[in-house]
Amino acid sequence: MSTKAKKIIKITALSLITVVVVLMAGLYGMFHNEIKTINSIEKLDDYPLYTMEYSGDYGLDEFLQVGASSDEELVDYVVKRLLKGLPIKIEVPKLGCSTFSAHNPEQEPVFGRNFDLDYSPAVMVKTKPKNGYASMSMVNLGFLGYGEDKLPDSFFTSINALAAPFAPLDGINEKGLAIGVLLIPTEETKQESDKVNITTTTAIRMILDKCATVDEAIAMLKQYDMYSSAGSSYHFQIADATGKSVVVEYINNEMKIVETDKPYLAATNFLLTPGDYDFGYGHDRYDIMMNRLKETNGEVSDEEALQLLSKAAQQPHVNDDGELSATQWSVVYNQKDLTATVSVGLNYDKKYTFSLNEEE
Repeated sequence: MSTKAKKIIKITALSLITVVVVLMAGLYGMFHNEIKTINSIEKLDDYPLYTMEYSGDYGLDEFLQVGASSDEELVDYVVKRLLKGLPIKIEVPKLGCSTFSAHNPEQEPVFGRNFDLDYSPAVMVKTKPKNGYASMSMVNLGFLGYGEDKLPDSFFTSINALAAPFAPLDGINEKGLAIGVLLIPTEETKQESDKVNITTTTAIRMILDKCATVDEAIAMLKQYDMYSSAGSSYHFQIADATGKSVVVEYINNEMKIVETDKPYLAATNFLLTPGDYDFGYGHDRYDIMMNRLKETNGEVSDEEALQLLSKAAQQPHVNDDGELSATQWSVVYNQKDLTATVSVGLNYDKKYTFSLNEEE
């Protein structure tokens, strides 16, 4: 081979390498936050339970300008904004859950939550938006297309998990505000006015990112039209660092606020608004929590709070829809320390602790 031919081959090879490097640098520039987020996913429990730290902007402010009146519209936004066109399916099925607010002996407010459904791989998602409060929230990966045959255990199978910030079911933010959502088996909420529309899980995302108190959360919800998911209605229990707690319900598409003068409050799957509205289910779980909280005037240690959740937990059973259901996770949020203690799969002997305090 002539010297000239070798020189041409060398130049061509260098050019190709340069193109590849430039393309890789460009792709990294476009997706470095997504790559960092995926690489943060860690499996903690074989049930399973994962943790993930979301890097970058997931576009909540942009979303709140346009909103969504269905999970399908939310999916369209997430696919374009977070997944760069990669397809995903977000579904919020019918679920039965329990929540309560109380305080520990140190007078620190605590918020307990059982999430009840069929097999639900879970992830604790930490977010730190530039224009909002840092938070951590529990997400059912089953809503994002995961299951026993597909879990975020590799880079490519983890891509769908990038949608997790828009699918929280309970959580706490850096101001100590905690929230959980619970199903009400009645007609779905459709508030049709001229306000921007939000869905069940995007309401939770909005409150965690933007609200420091219960009053701020209520005021913000009133600025939007609620469109609930899964053909059902839902109510939200919300509590802040002062110990104030309410349940926000929607009856005939009108927001109702359930308040209490007691230092505790609980909710399951029936409406709490006074009147002929107390249909639903979960009265037994509600009584278990409320009877104990009445005995102690709302005082339970963090450990006792988890024990109370275990007593209100649902063992595997077939629900009214003919589907297998059980408590998938129990979490106690300490609203002073900004920690979360989680047990999954009804295994209360094994606990995982998460914190919003960076030094811990």
